[in-house]
Amino acid sequence: MTRVLIALTSHSELGDTGRSTGFYASEAAEPWSVFTAAGFEVEVVSVAGGEPPVDGVDETDPAQQQFFAEAELEHTRTASELTATDYDAIFYAGGHGAMWDFPGDKALASLAAGIYENGGVVAAVCHGPAALVELRLTDGSYLVDGKNVAAFTNAEENAVGLTEVVPFLLADALTAHGAIHHPAADFTDQVVTDGRLVTGQNPASARSTATAVAAVLTAR
Repeated sequence: MTRVLIALTSHSELGDTGRSTGFYASEAAEPWSVFTAAGFEVEVVSVAGGEPPVDGVDETDPAQQQFFAEAELEHTRTASELTATDYDAIFYAGGHGAMWDFPGDKALASLAAGIYENGGVVAAVCHGPAALVELRLTDGSYLVDGKNVAAFTNAEENAVGLTEVVPFLLADALTAHGAIHHPAADFTDQVVTDGRLVTGQNPASARSTATAVAAVLTAR
């Protein structure tokens, strides 16, 4: 049985704006739908465990209805409770909250590095690639160094008015660690697969990013 983890942020405050944030519902729900339809066993992990904060919920969306019914979000475990060899892939969902707590979660980074070095897939969409910024392999190299990636672009961050709110610009941080960032037009579907690293640009890319992950896993 192929086992996939979907990783969610536990950060709920959008900087000093007074607005709430969290994981973006569609960026977890659509991958969940793709992975379960493929026959994979899917589990959710979060930075702090328990029920993570959520943003962008559409109660009329069938994929979100399925996700919130099946994912047992109130009981998510943390990365330190999990073992890399138990999973074939990890998929980092976005949402602006990821910008604050994904990069500093050493247990989550270690889990992903272990999955990757065991021949598994590491994937992320939108702000989910914030988890890749500090993700190092056991030889000390950055996972993204020399890799082709997609992620929420500087132009998109400017378009949503949060350039001065987020702690860093995601595309710039990835590039600083050796990634080759491939931006597409704002808010269009963009997925980049580089071996066993699969990344997507924005919420519109969530389903196709998960589909690309499923294709890599099925081809193994």
